[in-house]
Amino acid sequence: MKLSRLFIILLFFVALLAGRALWYVTPVGLGLTNDSAAYLGGARSLLAGTGYSDVWLDSALEAVTHYPPLLSLTLSGIGLLGLDPYRAARVLHILLFAANTGLIGLLGLRMTKSQAAGIFLALLFGTNAQLLRIHAQVLSEPLFIFFSLASFLTFSIAIESQSAKEISEPSTALRLRAAPSAQGWQLSTAHWLLLTGFLTSLAFLTRYSGLALIATFLVAIFLFQPDWRSRFIRIAQFLAGAVPPIAAWFIRNSLVAESATNRGMQFNLIQISNIRTGLWNVADFLTPFQAWQEWLFRSGVMSAFLIIFGLFLLAWLALNAWNLLFRSANQPSIQSPNPITFTTALYVFGYLCAVLFSMSFFDASTKFQHRILSPLYVSWMILLVAVFQSLNTKDTKGTKEEQEKKSVFTRIIRQIRAPFSLTLVAIILALSTFNFQHSLTELREIDGLGYASWRWRQMNVLAIIKDLPPDVAIYSNSPPAVYLVTGRASRVIPTRINPVSGQARSGYEQSLAEMRAELLAGRAVLALFDVSDIEDAFGEEIALQFDGLTLLEKSQRNVLYGIP
Repeated sequence: MKLSRLFIILLFFVALLAGRALWYVTPVGLGLTNDSAAYLGGARSLLAGTGYSDVWLDSALEAVTHYPPLLSLTLSGIGLLGLDPYRAARVLHILLFAANTGLIGLLGLRMTKSQAAGIFLALLFGTNAQLLRIHAQVLSEPLFIFFSLASFLTFSIAIESQSAKEISEPSTALRLRAAPSAQGWQLSTAHWLLLTGFLTSLAFLTRYSGLALIATFLVAIFLFQPDWRSRFIRIAQFLAGAVPPIAAWFIRNSLVAESATNRGMQFNLIQISNIRTGLWNVADFLTPFQAWQEWLFRSGVMSAFLIIFGLFLLAWLALNAWNLLFRSANQPSIQSPNPITFTTALYVFGYLCAVLFSMSFFDASTKFQHRILSPLYVSWMILLVAVFQSLNTKDTKGTKEEQEKKSVFTRIIRQIRAPFSLTLVAIILALSTFNFQHSLTELREIDGLGYASWRWRQMNVLAIIKDLPPDVAIYSNSPPAVYLVTGRASRVIPTRINPVSGQARSGYEQSLAEMRAELLAGRAVLALFDVSDIEDAFGEEIALQFDGLTLLEKSQRNVLYGIP
């Protein structure tokens, strides 16, 4: 597909504005959360030559397997130029916000064949307040979204580049040579599938939920191929790109750690409060007005809409999957669905199932935060544009006489659908821009998100911790806060329940006795922080079990205990 110069200029301008907006709201750096300590600590550990290790914890240095490595590897790569990983993260995320805006615009163009739709989708992404906030923190989601969008783009090229000869002669699918064309040498379908697999593996190495992306493409490749032979060949080409990087990561983990991902399989019932958090965040994504958010959340309208939307999308997927699976050469009238629309719809269910499965069996501490829901937000945007484009597509089926025989009601509907969809586009963009402008002002004024905020950087408790002698250990309910603000490693307060598995922690009493001995001997201090506005924290109640500790410092709800 040939891109017009005007489209390229407009898309570049929208992407540039998105990157500029992120630069504007992060003058002191990106926001910091608990996971940020792992990504930044991992990058600094790589630069120091100690491998991908948990340097933010005061314990025997252990290899990290719980967090995929690619974000830390990327930050350490930029760090080779002389930037600290924290500063490198800001540069990377500014580029990623611009790149993701441009990529989704290209996807919109390929999906709808409409340059206006591509620009609208780019604007929808680049002016979304929640996506801005996610990119404004040291999180893995921006890089994950980048590889996800890139893999969708290459997959659509792979499917659409299949020539009639490749479909009728599956043996040509084995060829990996570039083919000549009127425009010069072009990559074959096999090359594009290989590249799709590689990009998907990079998404997995950024977030383990990238497994849903792999499953989505495997199902899509199976359905979009006309026979069993070509299905196996195309799947093998995709896996040839996806498997090696993932296998290398798992081999490394098996050599340096006890498990591949530091996650044991144990059923954990998803809490109703977690589901309610997810629904509230979806309402927050849909509208910028708090009154509307509360109405959507409390009235049940949003829940009903999500159920109806999910059932409709599932029925559409089932119908198209049936047509793809059982089509034949005698049914040329059955048109294949657009690969971007179909795989995006498939990915919505694949990603949601992957998250629910992970919460239920691997990580009970995961919450339906905006960062977890962000891949769904992006998918919904793509599907929204697909719906708008279908409303604007002219009905050319049937003869002129058949068109005239259609009911007056049907003709009226088809006459007003274009103005109706354009009105919706204007309303959605207006609401998105309003919310985006509000977030720009708020993020600029609060001077940092999470542990990067002024409140944490100027906290007396952390200032005292920073000046403690190196041989004094630090126990805390939030080791990430200690590391991110002071640069010092600390120890986790032992808890009865493992927040990841939701099960009783073995060796709890022994760990608690060791901590008590260290504190009462004056070899350690106990720091308890109010992190309710950032992440969940555990172990605050431990301080009540110890007699003889002195309150060394208290600032608001943050306290430091020890022996003077």
